Amino acid sequence: MSALEGPTAAIRGRILLGDDREAEELWVRGGRVSLTRPSAQGTNMRVLEGWALPGLVDVHCHIGLAADGAVSPEEAEKQAVADRDSGVLLIRDAGSPLDTVWVHGRTDLPHLLRAGMHLARPKRYLRDYGLELDSPEQLPEAVRTQARRGDGWVKLVGDWIDRTLGADGDLRQLWPEDVLREAVAVAHAEAARVTVHAFATETIDTLLAVGVDCIEHGTGMTAEHMAEAARRGIAVTPTLLQVGQFESIAAQADGKYPVYAERMRGMYARRYQQVRDLYEAGVRLLVGTDAGGTISHGRIADECAELVAAGIPAAEVVAMASWRARDYLGFGAVVEGSSADLVVYPADPREDIEVLRHPTAVVLRGVVYPTAH
Repeated sequence: MSALEGPTAAIRGRILLGDDREAEELWVRGGRVSLTRPSAQGTNMRVLEGWALPGLVDVHCHIGLAADGAVSPEEAEKQAVADRDSGVLLIRDAGSPLDTVWVHGRTDLPHLLRAGMHLARPKRYLRDYGLELDSPEQLPEAVRTQARRGDGWVKLVGDWIDRTLGADGDLRQLWPEDVLREAVAVAHAEAARVTVHAFATETIDTLLAVGVDCIEHGTGMTAEHMAEAARRGIAVTPTLLQVGQFESIAAQADGKYPVYAERMRGMYARRYQQVRDLYEAGVRLLVGTDAGGTISHGRIADECAELVAAGIPAAEVVAMASWRARDYLGFGAVVEGSSADLVVYPADPREDIEVLRHPTAVVLRGVVYPTAH
């Protein structure tokens, strides 16, 4: 290897590549990882020192979505940059009204796995967020369409408040079990996985019965649900930043929807215990901020801190947010020749989760981006 062909960056210190894999040095050449010491240094090689991880992963994120629905491509770009600068280099977009396929062509933005549009019913989800189906029977074909438009994922809304019940308004399922079963089968036939928004306890029985792949929020899951999810390998994304808003949501519903308000308050109050129970039951937990809508982008460190506050060891949270999530989404481990997507920190985040707030360098596809942290 000549000097001109040498690496453009070297990372030195403690490089955490997996649960049982570490390295002391790693090189970046042509945007790819090399774990073999080069025979010659690059002419303008940059040396980064510290603790490094494979890029963080936000598995519940909405590029192209804001509180009032779709944003402009320019605003979506800003969202993606905020995520990148926080250390998130891989995103599973859990539903967006904006077609963001163009992100694939942007090497300066995180890797993106799109789930297409949320699939919901009229007046049974947030306005202008998803595709509203007039009849439940339309769900399987809508799933087929979104599976073909996305990147291996489909996002369903499993439950939402039914305001037609007046003062008795509360969370209710959107889809009959037979329709949902057919929809999941259609997605799997299209080589797509299905993840479902689910707050309510009574929604979970159906989701487990029809074989969904992932559950978002999971605030109503019982011990029996957790044990079954662990047995089946169904992952759960707790989204504690989102659940942390349930008290304010309940306050807005007071008076008009008292049953719903009481339920939301109960889920808020036990949110940390719920996550501890999921973890102790052996459920595969994913880290997702639910950014977009009412939560700003670039808050992966906040979500990780919430998981630690709930009682999950920092070392486990770091693994969940990095190499384990990459593996779950099919990106695999950082090995010789893989895309050079890493984040460098001044200290070990496994010892103090607050370190995640202060990356010293973000390396995406081999390019080093400065950080403001």
